[in-house]
Amino acid sequence: MRIILTGVTGVAGLAIYRAALSDPTVQQVTLLTRRAVPSWAKLPPSVNDKTETIIHTDFKTYPPDLARRLAEHDALIWALGRSAVGMSEEAYTELTYEYTLSAARALKEAGAGSAEKPFRFVFISGEHADPTGKSRQMWANVKGRVERELPELFEGTNMTAHIYRPGYFFPSNKYPEDRLNQRSALLRVADVAMGPLMRALMPSLYAPVEDLGRFAVEVAKGRWPQQILFRNADMRELMKSVPPLANAKHEEL
Repeated sequence: MRIILTGVTGVAGLAIYRAALSDPTVQQVTLLTRRAVPSWAKLPPSVNDKTETIIHTDFKTYPPDLARRLAEHDALIWALGRSAVGMSEEAYTELTYEYTLSAARALKEAGAGSAEKPFRFVFISGEHADPTGKSRQMWANVKGRVERELPELFEGTNMTAHIYRPGYFFPSNKYPEDRLNQRSALLRVADVAMGPLMRALMPSLYAPVEDLGRFAVEVAKGRWPQQILFRNADMRELMKSVPPLANAKHEEL
């Protein structure tokens, strides 16, 4: 299986990348990214054999040759994004909605997927995203718009949309260098305080990042083909039935 991944330098994207590299059924991970994976990121030994990197600077434009190249894959996990804090609605809409839908349209026009093997587009959204557009939170309406329009875009095609709304997540204790490079000092303190509370009091809203990564890969592989929307509570429950990968270690804060 060949998977495209965006947002690899983020917390969720890096966890998904590690999960894909560790999965023996994934033969190739194509990183669609504006910059290479940073040197501080510790990765499985299979990284060089299984990774192809495409440096792409304009996520609203896909030349036909690039679109055809991407359409030859089996799935795309869209983990590109960031917090809306400090962003205008216009900038956040471009990053979250326009970039995502531009890629989806390019893949659709390039003929991704087949009747026997549909192309799976997995969108990493967020808990409390609102497809109705009635939320008081700007980010929730923007992500909700993506959730609403992706399945509509793929109607009548050989592509399917899957949406995962993760809860609160943060870099794993297994990789201390992630926390140093991906989180500010303030957020590191918040993670230390919030992690145990979320696990104890609101487990359905907490997403262990290694489970998040593995789950996104399993959705891309088609483990739950008929389900479009996955809430974080769904992830927590469904992961109980997914066998661990050989030699995988699970550590939390």
